[in-house]
Amino acid sequence: MNKYPLTLLLLMSITLPVQTSFADEGHDEEEYEEISRINDNLAAQVEIVTAVASPAIINQTVTVYGKVTQAPEHLNVIQARFPGVIKSVNFSIGDIVKKGDRLITIESNESLKTYSVRAPISGTIIQRQANPGELTQERQLLTIANLDTVWAEFRIYPEKQRKVSSGYSVMVLVNEQRIQSQVAHIVSAAYKPYMLARVKLDNTELKLAPGQFAKAKIYTGKFEVSLAVEKEAIQELGGRLGVFVKEDESYEFTPLNLGKSDDNLIEVISGIEKGSEYVSKNSYLIKADILKSEAEDND
Repeated sequence: MNKYPLTLLLLMSITLPVQTSFADEGHDEEEYEEISRINDNLAAQVEIVTAVASPAIINQTVTVYGKVTQAPEHLNVIQARFPGVIKSVNFSIGDIVKKGDRLITIESNESLKTYSVRAPISGTIIQRQANPGELTQERQLLTIANLDTVWAEFRIYPEKQRKVSSGYSVMVLVNEQRIQSQVAHIVSAAYKPYMLARVKLDNTELKLAPGQFAKAKIYTGKFEVSLAVEKEAIQELGGRLGVFVKEDESYEFTPLNLGKSDDNLIEVISGIEKGSEYVSKNSYLIKADILKSEAEDND
């Protein structure tokens, strides 16, 4: 059930804009200030959260795209040691095997004796080209992949190459999963107009699979700023960007001069001072209340 309509109704039912009256050469006007009053109990109920403007570190990032790939060192192709007839195959695609498990039984053409082919590594059967009664010949019978570790390869085009180096921290996003890692290598991509940033990913829970689309933010630098607010707090009102500053139980829209930003924070060049309490979450509820009050006044 969507709680926002109820939230807005609660807010709009009890909050009042502050009115100021002034006279200018015989004209009486009423002007609504960009202020809303909400008692603290109601603010808590509708999850209006505040924070304090303070110094912060703004991270500089490069966004890149790629895919999850199999670690070649964890891939093993199974073939027969001696040619013969396949008598039994004990595993199918998708089965998990342990190192030493008997995979296939083969009857040798020369000795007519059977021998076993065992798993050289632990992993998952990802390919099967063997069935009882077939000749082994010199072909691939099974393929085992250990997916406990996979790699993500991201395309780095020329305009970004000078910004990215091995060892940089990276946040990888695959579906809904966020994985912190590092750029292990920057390698050339044969006959392609980009380089590849290779990132090693832990996959012990087997939630990642080769071929999945991946997005990453590579952290390339950081800036210390004297004042910042949470990016989520910024609202646009009257063509200006700013935050709602809290004084007692009043919330006043305060325009800001903004600077550098990252995913979470944005630098404040001017507009508020260090230590100012501002609405960091659900500030749109206050904006909606002010706009509603102005609309009612114009009617």
